[in-house]
Amino acid sequence: MKRLSGIAALATTALLGLSACGGGAATGGGDTEGPIKIGVIADRSGATADVGTPYNEGMLGYAEWRNAKGGIEGRKIEAMSNDYAYQVPKAEELYKKYVADGAVAIQGWGTGDSEALRKKVASDELPFMSASYAEVLTDVKESPFNFVVAPTYSDQMRVALDWIAQDSGSKRAQVAVFHHDSPFGTAPVADGQKWLAEKGYDLGYKSFAMPKTPNFVGLLSQARSLGAKYIVIQNVSSPAAQVAKDIKAQNLDMKIVCLNWCADELFIKTATPAVAEGHIMLQPFAPPSAAKPGHAEIEEFLKGKGSSLMDKGLHYVQGWWTMAAMAQGIEKVLKDGDQLNGPNIRKALEGLQLDTGGVVGGGAVKFSSDSHRGSTGTGIYQVKSGQLTELTANAAPKG
Repeated sequence: MKRLSGIAALATTALLGLSACGGGAATGGGDTEGPIKIGVIADRSGATADVGTPYNEGMLGYAEWRNAKGGIEGRKIEAMSNDYAYQVPKAEELYKKYVADGAVAIQGWGTGDSEALRKKVASDELPFMSASYAEVLTDVKESPFNFVVAPTYSDQMRVALDWIAQDSGSKRAQVAVFHHDSPFGTAPVADGQKWLAEKGYDLGYKSFAMPKTPNFVGLLSQARSLGAKYIVIQNVSSPAAQVAKDIKAQNLDMKIVCLNWCADELFIKTATPAVAEGHIMLQPFAPPSAAKPGHAEIEEFLKGKGSSLMDKGLHYVQGWWTMAAMAQGIEKVLKDGDQLNGPNIRKALEGLQLDTGGVVGGGAVKFSSDSHRGSTGTGIYQVKSGQLTELTANAAPKG
């Protein structure tokens, strides 16, 4: 009996050890107490740092604000944030580190790294949000643990083409798509072509990769030879602003339609308000100039730090609300008394209906077990007198 008791004791000890180490939560992220660890992959020094830095600051700002209010069900958020400089191998290294450190969820950044990691994310069962809105990331079969809070790049392209079709009237118009030469840049291009065929729009459509160059005079010359009147840009703010400068310098009759990563205050500042005037911005996250109720808590937080939302800009808002969406899923798991792990967070997010006070897609972020697309609606803005002026609060692709 003593021998059997000893074996039983050893077995109990082994089971306790396995219980402590299971579910990817060996060092605390999924424990029943202590900080909630979220890995953050940020671009603060790479090719998209101009927009990546305020986005990352918004995420960390939300975590600080939430922690000051007691955290999530009494537990603090530990946002483990590191710069990957827009390098996919570095993102993969950080992901492995975060898993080893006990992260229960990941906040990523770019399309290249989000797509590179999505199968690993699915295997590890770790909920993953990012600033990539590539449509494949919303497909629960292809990307079961990825969640996209805003309209996909493809939905944004569809809305852009809807707007161009209406703006051009009965006249046939040529559309040139200028895009970043990367998975991020090409993500909505083919879907845009399909949309034209599906809707029967009388629009020409040709895409151009944007080279690393001091200006885009050559690219605009190619677009002009096709008769392009509209330039849809899938890129970040600085190169898009250069396109605006080149259009102005050559006195071209062209209108820019920026998708979300160049539809911001930085575009206006870099191009100058006079050059940016009149161009169209598709932006799923309401800018500070739109003054939505969902801006109020962010403004109050920043005021306490001697700053303001106008100083930080809309990408700060974007990062804030993306972290808020993940936190809401985590909160539901804890409130329900369930174990804090990836599958339970996924289940909680699939029932999420987060009221963003009019900031994201004109209202709420909603996920389901059938779709991880949080919203289909985007604001349409026009640059007027140096500000993003709202034309439509919640434009979705026409059914």
